[in-house]
Amino acid sequence: MKKAFQGASNITTLISKATEITGDIHFSGALEVEGKVFGNIYADDDSAAEVRIRETGLVRGEIQSPRIIINGMVEGDVYSSNHIELAAKARVLGNVYYHLIEMVMGSEVNGSLSHRPSAELLPRQLAADRQAQGGEEKLAGEGQGEFVNT
Repeated sequence: MKKAFQGASNITTLISKATEITGDIHFSGALEVEGKVFGNIYADDDSAAEVRIRETGLVRGEIQSPRIIINGMVEGDVYSSNHIELAAKARVLGNVYYHLIEMVMGSEVNGSLSHRPSAELLPRQLAADRQAQGGEEKLAGEGQGEFVNT
């Protein structure tokens, strides 16, 4: 298993294969999803949090975290203010807003890829933008992004 992102708390939360959660999740540290989440996932910490969606994991909702690694299925928009990795079995049905992205051959995004400055993707900024727009997020325009091949 890969070590958690440097600076992340030693707290790791695991949603096992046999677990199904309905509702939003707010976390700090690391969150590993092997089961099913029907709700949104929000990192409470602006800089050190990490979400991992394992091969058997399914998330139906949006994900907001500085660092995200997907190797399962996400049906919703994804916001990463630091780094997102789409592994070989990643399937995203939604838009991906990122600062730095790494896509492995075989990963799939059915939506748009949109580069943003880190500051626009911090959870507090996203919440403020939503509130200013009456609860509906509107991130306009597609940007040039950084891609890392592995």
